[in-house]
Amino acid sequence: MSKAKAYKPKKESHTNTSNTPIKGILLYLFLVPLFISVLLALLQTNIKLFIFNSIAFGLFFLTVKVSRIGFQQEHEYKSSVLTKAPKVPYKTIAGFLLGGSTLFTAWLAGGESFITSAFLATISTLGYYLYYGFDPKEDKLDNIGDVSADFVLETINEAKSKLHTIENDMEKIKDVSLHNKFKVAVDKAKDILEIIQNDPKDIRVARKFLIVYIDGVLKVTQSYVSMDAVDVTEQSKENLHTLIEDLNHRFDKELERLTQNNQFDLDVHIDVLKQQINH
Repeated sequence: MSKAKAYKPKKESHTNTSNTPIKGILLYLFLVPLFISVLLALLQTNIKLFIFNSIAFGLFFLTVKVSRIGFQQEHEYKSSVLTKAPKVPYKTIAGFLLGGSTLFTAWLAGGESFITSAFLATISTLGYYLYYGFDPKEDKLDNIGDVSADFVLETINEAKSKLHTIENDMEKIKDVSLHNKFKVAVDKAKDILEIIQNDPKDIRVARKFLIVYIDGVLKVTQSYVSMDAVDVTEQSKENLHTLIEDLNHRFDKELERLTQNNQFDLDVHIDVLKQQINH
């Protein structure tokens, strides 16, 4: 590949959306007094106030949920080397929802004048955008040459999805040694995917690797976790260990080829890998 950089493995460098930083925690503070207001209205059997306070609580709760989606979306955007800007501006929607919720709560539920309520709504919306910012608007699609952006993103997202499935299946593997070998293979696949993202011009060729090799690991993990423990013989375990070791060796070779600006030469390896997986 062109402009490939020397490969330097990094620990814990891969994106994990489950570790998304907690953001928007301050928004939950709006829910506390509203929840108390709902309870007080209920205890006082004030039906009108109970309904208004319940609606206000629901609006703020919806604002928090929409915001969380927007924050997650923003986190994934910032963590990706190549991606398109989010199609749905959830943070923008949440900002307006916060303004509308504030207006409803102050005016109808709180009994404030419309002008005062509108002022508070405007301040809350502006404060939201000043503190949390707007949704990403620009696509991060530099350095893809004449390759279709949709093709690049589809290929990379497909590979990421399969790696995520593999990691889920790995949680069911009790054999520590086998689990560790799978982890090494997945980490190397992520390293290769990261190199491809940094220089995706030759992704048409790289797609062979992403599909066949990652598919190979996926099929092996799925086959293993679908078997009952009593059906896994010592010979089967030995064959599986050998296959994963072979996959790791081939991942190393592809990393070396990538960092030396060589194209993928996978045809022979692909045929052998398919035969191994099928058996």
